[in-house]
Amino acid sequence: MNVKPTLIAALLATVATPAMAQDPAFNAEAVRAHVTFLADDLLEGRDTGSRGYDIAANYVASQFIAMGLKPAAADGTFFQKMTVREARLEGTPKLTLNFSGKDTVMTDTVQVLVRPSLSEKAVTLEAPMVFAGFGFDRPELGFDDYKGLDVKGKIVVVLTGFPKGTPSELGAHLNSDKALMAMKRGAIAVIAIPTIEDTARRSWTKRVELSDSPAKGWVGADGVAFNRAPGIKASVALNPDAAAPLFAAAKKPLDRILAQANKQGGRPKGFVLPGKANLSYASAWKDVRSANVVAMLPGSDPKLSGEFIGMTAHLDHIGIHGKGDDTLNNGAMDNASGVATMIEVAKVIAKEKPRRSVLFAALTGEEGGLIGSDFLARNPLAKSDLAAVVNFDMPVLTYMFSDVVAFGAENSTMGPVVAEAARKAGIKLSPDPMPEEGLFTRSDHYRFVQQGVPAVFMMTGFEGPGEKAFRDFLKTNYHQPSDDLKLPFNWDAAALFAKVNYFTVQTLANADERPRWYAGSFFGKEFAPSAPKAADPVK
Repeated sequence: MNVKPTLIAALLATVATPAMAQDPAFNAEAVRAHVTFLADDLLEGRDTGSRGYDIAANYVASQFIAMGLKPAAADGTFFQKMTVREARLEGTPKLTLNFSGKDTVMTDTVQVLVRPSLSEKAVTLEAPMVFAGFGFDRPELGFDDYKGLDVKGKIVVVLTGFPKGTPSELGAHLNSDKALMAMKRGAIAVIAIPTIEDTARRSWTKRVELSDSPAKGWVGADGVAFNRAPGIKASVALNPDAAAPLFAAAKKPLDRILAQANKQGGRPKGFVLPGKANLSYASAWKDVRSANVVAMLPGSDPKLSGEFIGMTAHLDHIGIHGKGDDTLNNGAMDNASGVATMIEVAKVIAKEKPRRSVLFAALTGEEGGLIGSDFLARNPLAKSDLAAVVNFDMPVLTYMFSDVVAFGAENSTMGPVVAEAARKAGIKLSPDPMPEEGLFTRSDHYRFVQQGVPAVFMMTGFEGPGEKAFRDFLKTNYHQPSDDLKLPFNWDAAALFAKVNYFTVQTLANADERPRWYAGSFFGKEFAPSAPKAADPVK
């Protein structure tokens, strides 16, 4: 046999280079098939800990098995098991505000909403109150709401949200840390009053409807539910109408404070409120077992295979919930569509030999507070070095989109990767069109960010028919029984969404260097201060 040296060299190059589908064809009907199964009534909305969720988890595991992926859980299975605690109010909470020589007793949800406790079954506390503006305690970032205030052993009263004009991702992060900041100052409870903007986005009536859901959190081996702010004994939402007399007694009209907060850059200053508050409530607990579905594809490059690129999508939804004739929330868009597109991307990746390893995770408990992702981020698998995460959550697939939004892209070198992936897919990358929603902190990727891992979360964009379709879905179908297969799905859009995510993961898994936080990124400095940084991009 006479084989030319040039042919040998070509063959060797083929062996040494990971096999990559340059322009893979994604099967729209395959995505439809997954969504059809996962959003069926028989799964009863896939609530965490339910039989329906377990069926969905087994379905995803069977898909991983068919791809030839390896189980990634510590026990050699595809299921990273955990205990999830559900807490519901037992009886009626009572908040008493004592000021101006009289008691104002509040027990009706029209006035006050109390979050059940995952840590204590019975809570009774009494303390003075202090108003602390938006409740941000980061002077080095220009937020000094606690300046001059003594809140040790007291109840902090804050406004919801963040000052207008604050970068959306920073504001969303600080907003999620309010209880932690209050605890570090010595406060024992937090009362939050919705701003004008927040009320416009979610009415008090809607808040009351949502308050029917239990509080949830994962439970450690010691039987204690994980809590980032254990010193905060109560979290309360107070209707502005019910709070107004308290502020009037302090000669600080609440309507003026809310009006100030509604202006660009408005930051109401804190002050001591008159009198005391007394709060008592009880919680009933139910512990259930659930699991993240986890699989891995080993990397082909010995030097890089210890680094993992994570692909995540939450598998749970809110189950049977609400009032009316139909209370079954199928979660077709949220997030059967995300899981389905992740599965199809995984199929293509599994046929290749990427240099880095890839971790695939269908996560539990997202709807209850990013529970499964937090558990996975704090209990990493097989000593894996997670280099980056790409999260799939609720792509709205009712229109053929021409752009995508990638939350977190501007914080790391993942940004240019996503932009190029979008270009290769024939679309473009757009900035966050809904900063008021604070979406960066509201999906699973954020729990990995908090552990120092660069991450992005993509959603279908607002160009053309996108904005109307997206906002209509949020207003009419989000967390409603109508999020089902009767929606006008565009399955070709699902295939396109899979493609742009595939190009992103493919590039990350084969790049010479792992993603790095930009030097100027708040999140890189906050959560990965010692990690090597990339120079900020030139604007």
